[in-house]
Amino acid sequence: MLSQNSAARHAEMKLSSLSRERIFALALIAPCFLFVVVFAFYPILYSFYLSLHRIILGIPSLGQPFTGLENYRDLLHDRIALHSLANTLLFVFISTFLEILFGLIIALVINRHFRGRGMVRAAILVPWAIPTVVSSQMWRFIFNDQYGLLNYILYGSDTSRYSAWLADPVYAFSAIVAADVWKTSSFAALLILAGLQVIPDELYEAARMDGAGAWQRFRRITLPLVKPAILVALLFRTMDAFRVFDLVFVMTQGGPADSTNVLQFYGYKKMFTEGLMGYGSTISVVVFLMALAVTLLYIRVMGKGMLKAENA
Repeated sequence: MLSQNSAARHAEMKLSSLSRERIFALALIAPCFLFVVVFAFYPILYSFYLSLHRIILGIPSLGQPFTGLENYRDLLHDRIALHSLANTLLFVFISTFLEILFGLIIALVINRHFRGRGMVRAAILVPWAIPTVVSSQMWRFIFNDQYGLLNYILYGSDTSRYSAWLADPVYAFSAIVAADVWKTSSFAALLILAGLQVIPDELYEAARMDGAGAWQRFRRITLPLVKPAILVALLFRTMDAFRVFDLVFVMTQGGPADSTNVLQFYGYKKMFTEGLMGYGSTISVVVFLMALAVTLLYIRVMGKGMLKAENA
């Protein structure tokens, strides 16, 4: 009887201890969860609410009439919005591909042992540390048609041959891609470098003993094992590319002829220039849904890849 009472008290103490731990864990998580709700979930839900109404700033007498999906239907017939969508998708594809490619090359270089490696790694992160507005302004000066560095490198002091890079649709779009790739390739390199550093050196030594060359070692060892890190870098960079705004705002203002007009910037113009708060919110919701869909796709692909790696 005594042993049963002792076991019961021990079980009660254990349950009490678990309850205290859970309460303590919830107390630690609650502020973070509240922060996410206030600054992430609420703005998303409120943007969706605004997208279902016709709201025009400066005309308070109009009120906020509920229009349902009318804004979304208008968006499907908006020629400029569809052109901005094409620009956004093209920007996401080109910039993300180049950032992952250059990030992989940079990571492979700084992963090697050489004198001054620490300083090189720190220097690689400088573009990422510079605020985007500052780097955008720097690239706008580089491509300036009067005193830009690019014209001076190509043509020297012969100003008659200077080109207006940001006034040409193709060159302007290439300029914002170049500015984005220059800034964020180092971030992709940092993520990929983390994946490279967990690959055991013994695998490379065994491959060398078997006569495998540098390309074979990269294709058979490095690339398969670093694939999860590449997918993580791809996920972050794709999400960020969908939200590009400051580069376009500073460098081109969406021009020339809407050639660099992306959805985020187009939504900004609709909301704060034309005062169409409901329609601008619709564009923001569409961008969010696109980024969410791509994120879920990447996570599913990453999950399958990791599961295959574990089974192997």
